[in-house]
Amino acid sequence: MSKVVFMFPGQGAQYIGMGKDFYDACEESKAVYELASKVTGLDIAKLCFEENEALNQTEYTQIAMYTTECAILNVLQEKGIPYEAAAGLSLGEYAALTAAGALSFKDGCYVIRRRGIYMEQAVPEGQGSMAAVLGLSAKQTEEVLKTSLDTAKIGIANYNCPGQIVISGEKGEVERAAEVLKQAGAKRVVPLRVSGPFHSPLLYGAGEQLQKELEKISFNKIRIPYIANLTAEYVTDSKEIPELLRKQVYSPVRFEQTLRKLITDGFDTFIEIGPGRTLTGFVKKTAKEMQCEGITCINIEKEEDLSQLITE
Repeated sequence: MSKVVFMFPGQGAQYIGMGKDFYDACEESKAVYELASKVTGLDIAKLCFEENEALNQTEYTQIAMYTTECAILNVLQEKGIPYEAAAGLSLGEYAALTAAGALSFKDGCYVIRRRGIYMEQAVPEGQGSMAAVLGLSAKQTEEVLKTSLDTAKIGIANYNCPGQIVISGEKGEVERAAEVLKQAGAKRVVPLRVSGPFHSPLLYGAGEQLQKELEKISFNKIRIPYIANLTAEYVTDSKEIPELLRKQVYSPVRFEQTLRKLITDGFDTFIEIGPGRTLTGFVKKTAKEMQCEGITCINIEKEEDLSQLITE
């Protein structure tokens, strides 16, 4: 019997037209887009489906991604596709919380809209950046940052998978880090096209602002286990969620550690819900490093992808 985990991607995987297949074919998906529009006062379907510049702006990307992921999730839940855990990367943690039953979609829309605005406004445009560090271990990257750079201005943003770490912080400090990391043996340090230094110490203020919004939300009992980005541990008590989400804004996303935990615990079927195949790639690299065979990865991005899932 397979052990299934639902995974949700983060910012960066968005594209015009994401989720449109589901919107057109499934009433339960359309209803999700309509509710998101009602809660936020934005035309979310238009934002996701029609050519526009806003989709790549953090303020709008986050609500668009969350809505699309939950619109697909809604279809899978309606079809009774079983799953025993949920996990998400950064923004995807909110969809994982919705999949876990802890966060209602309506409350998710409310808080995600504000999270996007606070993160967008936290650092003036052009002053922060992020870069992917390829071919260096997490321990080596941590050591270089600790000994050679100002850790108040730069930090590790993402532990994605073996051999891929993302750093984030002040633009000048990230550029300096790139040189030092290459000297330390990194194969490449690739600047990322993002609008801010996410998951870095510079976003501490955004986390504090977000906390005030999280306090207004009533989190439900966790029905399906989910793993937090901050700790890479299962969360069983809903009372812990606001603090985990507050710190998540300016702390590293421990996704590789999350995958290692799931694989060690016998999860063998990873279903990525939403745009792109980023997380699937991380699963494959992590499983390979762990010398673990028999892992199945499925992407549910378009309505036709549902044929990969066989309901009992």
